[in-house]
Amino acid sequence: MTKTNTADAAGEQPHIQVADVLDCIRTTAYRWDLGSDRIDWAKNAGAVLGEIDIAALRRGRAFALQIEPMHAADRYDGVTGNVQAAPNASHPYALQYRFLPDGKRGKTALWVEERGVCTTDYKGAPVQAQGTLRVTGDRRQRTRSQGARGDHESLRFSNRAELTGTLAKLLSTHGGRAEKGAFLLVGVNDLTRINEIYGYDAGDKVIAIVGQRLASTVLGQDCLGRFSSNKFGIVLHGCDAKDVAAVARSTMAAVERDVVSTSAGAVAATIVVGAVLLPADANTTQDAIGRGLQAIDMARVGPKERLYCYDPTAPREAERKSNFAIADEVIRALNDRRIMIALQPVVNVGGHDPEFYQCLVRLRLPDGAVLDASEFVPVAEELGLSKLIDHRALELVIELLRATPNRKLALNVSALSTTDGHWVDALEALTGKDRGLTERLIVQIAGSAAISDMEATAAFVSALKNAGCKVALDNFGAG
Repeated sequence: MTKTNTADAAGEQPHIQVADVLDCIRTTAYRWDLGSDRIDWAKNAGAVLGEIDIAALRRGRAFALQIEPMHAADRYDGVTGNVQAAPNASHPYALQYRFLPDGKRGKTALWVEERGVCTTDYKGAPVQAQGTLRVTGDRRQRTRSQGARGDHESLRFSNRAELTGTLAKLLSTHGGRAEKGAFLLVGVNDLTRINEIYGYDAGDKVIAIVGQRLASTVLGQDCLGRFSSNKFGIVLHGCDAKDVAAVARSTMAAVERDVVSTSAGAVAATIVVGAVLLPADANTTQDAIGRGLQAIDMARVGPKERLYCYDPTAPREAERKSNFAIADEVIRALNDRRIMIALQPVVNVGGHDPEFYQCLVRLRLPDGAVLDASEFVPVAEELGLSKLIDHRALELVIELLRATPNRKLALNVSALSTTDGHWVDALEALTGKDRGLTERLIVQIAGSAAISDMEATAAFVSALKNAGCKVALDNFGAG
């Protein structure tokens, strides 16, 4: 006798065990009271989410700590609707993120898909969310390199070359018109202070987490890349000034929503954003990067919101053009041998005979006019040209020492030269290690330069003294 299903015999639908079905497709369910932050889970939740103790995840806050940090903030906004939620409404959500069953230090990561509905009260504040979590895949981070590669791919993280390539592609013309977009430079604030207080490992962790949080805000064909040690670049496609401001504020919110946990303690990370509209305010990659750097400098010292959009009409643009004109003139003067030395006698109090002569750098213009050092040296230092001036000044001073055997000379060197071993090499080459020359030379180092890099300055001073030179700190305590 064959056994039959009584429900089938009666023409009724068989009873379906929903719990069995959910287990088969690695899915669980929950109800989250957002007011009390309590989560009620289905019985199979612990097994589905990696055989964990689900009782430890009865709070939304506790559950969020098990989510990959770069996804956690977006997950909350996705569930609640963030500020866009309507009052007395029910809005559906569908999210994907990585869940870490063993915590942030564990080696297991589960990709999960979360679907549900969130209801709001009369003010639009989220009240309750209920939905399902389905595990769509898992990954064992067998090696550090595999983990790093996976993160890089999932974040669409680019290096500087890839970033500038994307920028160049956006600015390239199609049908006579360049695509509309923007270039954002994002700077991590107070990184030097973080390194000093918490250590370089903590500083590296802050940069990594900032990058992850920025990546969570990058959508579609937009590109995020590492620009320098403490800066990231973002290339945005198809946006205007209003969109740029919104994106900048969302990146700040993503980065600053929570502290960064490091082995040395919790660190509050903040950023500044400099933006350039494309192609309106820059039509080449070089211009976009240069103006982005100007904008981020303005963001650090200007608006309270730490966001600055490049403005070509601002006084800084005139200053920039003037600086480049001065830099160009410095290069031509070096090539044409129009850099000169002026001698200023330095006498002892109560005497009249010079103790030594201060060597002052001058630049003679093609029309015969002479520029004081204060008119071109600061710009040269800012643009990295001061080492070239230092080398030319050294040549001229050694010539003077040879021509005036009884004269002592003092020469200033820039901060860049104090960390440049080539300057000392040039000194030895020009003097032939003749101590009759070097012992009549006083090398003056700016006090601020000495303090900024004590180790490099100490090595520079030691090399000078070994060569026979005297060393002095210039403007000590004034800078």
